[in-house]
Amino acid sequence: MRHMKATKNIERRSFLKTTLLASGGILFGVNYASAISNEATLFDADEKLNFHDFNAFIKIATNGKVTIYSPNPEIGQGVKTSMPMLIAEELDVAWGDVIVEQAKLDTEKYQRQLAGGSQSIRKAWKPLRKSGATARQMLLEAAAIEWKIPKESLFTKEGYVYRSDGKKISYGKLVEVAAKLEVPSNVILKKPKDFTIIGKGKGNMDIDNITTGKPIYGIDYKVDNMLYAAVVRPPAFGQKLLSFDASESMKLKGVVSVFEFDNNIAVVANNTWTAFSAKKMVQAKWSSDGAIDGTSEMDQKMHQLLAGESFKNWKTSDDVVAANEEAEFVLEEIYESPFLPHNCMEPMNFFANVTDAKVELVGPIQTPEGSRKNVANKLGRKISDISVEMTRMGGGFGRRLNGDFVVDAAVISNKLRKPVKLVYTREDDMTGGVYKPCVKYKIKAGIKNNEVVSYHLKEAAVNWTMYRHNASNFPFGAISNYQVDVAKIQNDITVGFWRAPVSNFLAFAEQSFFDELSRKLEVDPIKQRLKMLAAVNRKTNYSVQRFSNVIKQVAKDANWGKTQKNRFQGFSAYYSHSTYVAEIVEIEMIDDLPVVKKVFCAVDCGVVVNPTGAENQVVGGIIDGLGHSLFGELEFEKGKPKVNNYDRYRLIRMNETPKVYCSFIESDEDPTGLGEPTLPPVSAALANAIYAASGKRLRKLPFIKDWELNIS
Repeated sequence: MRHMKATKNIERRSFLKTTLLASGGILFGVNYASAISNEATLFDADEKLNFHDFNAFIKIATNGKVTIYSPNPEIGQGVKTSMPMLIAEELDVAWGDVIVEQAKLDTEKYQRQLAGGSQSIRKAWKPLRKSGATARQMLLEAAAIEWKIPKESLFTKEGYVYRSDGKKISYGKLVEVAAKLEVPSNVILKKPKDFTIIGKGKGNMDIDNITTGKPIYGIDYKVDNMLYAAVVRPPAFGQKLLSFDASESMKLKGVVSVFEFDNNIAVVANNTWTAFSAKKMVQAKWSSDGAIDGTSEMDQKMHQLLAGESFKNWKTSDDVVAANEEAEFVLEEIYESPFLPHNCMEPMNFFANVTDAKVELVGPIQTPEGSRKNVANKLGRKISDISVEMTRMGGGFGRRLNGDFVVDAAVISNKLRKPVKLVYTREDDMTGGVYKPCVKYKIKAGIKNNEVVSYHLKEAAVNWTMYRHNASNFPFGAISNYQVDVAKIQNDITVGFWRAPVSNFLAFAEQSFFDELSRKLEVDPIKQRLKMLAAVNRKTNYSVQRFSNVIKQVAKDANWGKTQKNRFQGFSAYYSHSTYVAEIVEIEMIDDLPVVKKVFCAVDCGVVVNPTGAENQVVGGIIDGLGHSLFGELEFEKGKPKVNNYDRYRLIRMNETPKVYCSFIESDEDPTGLGEPTLPPVSAALANAIYAASGKRLRKLPFIKDWELNIS
């Protein structure tokens, strides 16, 4: 597929360092600063790098093999494959000759070494391509010097420079000459028609290691003489440690130390099993006066918020109150979602080795730079003392944006001054985590002359105001009288980012409500949506045309409105992380129960860098959203989670996943997010399909509480 326009020359100062390697290769590093000068600088091999912006590194060996360093954390979103693809494309090497290595945290060389917000490819699209193009131009220049002919007469292909007569020379034989050249300040990026890597499906660079069980995850990391730590935490949020007795724990062979830190108790041993066993034997006393509300009390408080007027206004256009008073009919509904844990298959873990000279940190983290700063502040150390090495992660979904477990590992190692691996149990993960907030939305809309004339959304959430970043998304611009108000209740439960923050539930409430509006208007939901988009007359965050395109595409793919007997469909469309997604869920009624059979999805995410990885992200987001819509819920009683493991917490199973059909809209726009945008729409599409089949409207997640559902 061809997705991208030809890119104009970039005229910004570029810095390139070429370092001769002992192995006979060369390392290229390219940085793009927002400088007004077009001067180029060549650094000496032993000169300190002075990078201030995002950059990429290319190591070329004399045998032609190319090593590309991937700077961002790999969390399963595929950036360890797709980011190097951008470099390799412009470098013009054979993908089979590329070796990918995970870069360590280095804020002097890299910008935004972060996995979150579906932004890795969005931020890296042009800088990484230019890094490859710059190195390629220098290799062309080196070949021109070698052959004593004009550079313009040469071309590159799969790691070689060619002459017009067919003679070629490998990159590996040119690297030493290229190292002595001045860095070009202006390079031309490839045109889409010349792409040989971008837009072509590539397998995951780690797939062989994953399928053969190689130690590439944080949980696998170990060093000689490493100790293992477990932590006893308060059984309920808001409780404080009063005292503890570890005498029985210390009797276990292999237990090294038990001590208090930060309202927790560290248990350190020679292996994980002993640490976990000793942890269970610790007798701790906790305060009870800090116990907080349970789920029922929080529900009551949020309903009271929605019924009151204690709100902060995030967005207003025109007069919602007046429009509602003049409306012929007002529809008002409440939609509800619970707390959710992240359920990463790999529990939280991290390695720390604190000495007088340095602090080594190794493990799975989405925010290495932020975690390093937190450790530095906690231990009173200089940032320069601390190194962070990133491993592959067995799931993150936002949980590993919080580096609390990194700080804990560092504190424990600092206390003992020994290398320590902190490992959570599954129960630790689920009961002491950082959760998706519990949220309720009240949505009210006025209808007059068969038109939607007002839209008023009120949000009530626990500990977090969710909506503000989405206030200019649809339906803003499509409805003249528009208002968003937010309020929250406070307690000690820790909440934070969960895959597709805010959108993950907002899409359900909003898209279910629009389906209800369409039914009231007796208009096909897709026709109603396209009509509303066509009426947009304000500046918005979204493109009407791109939004309309995905809706039309999914309707075509799913044969909307023309399904076979006993099949029913539900539609939903949502814009998040700068990506447009439309989905249709198709169900079948079997023994009076709805069974999900198919999910159709159309996506406009701009240029699709790696179609294979992109499809995996689309399907994964849909299945994740479907499973949590059906089953996901974490309830509390006096601040204590009521479930702590998978024996009682229901997740979707492999044999329950439906077929997913995915279409990408061809586009010449720069890439946008993809790891998260397909999750938000699916719950509403399912709820709307269930209504079409049964007349039963589901407004509260998870659906299993209202109806026994099956998937096949």
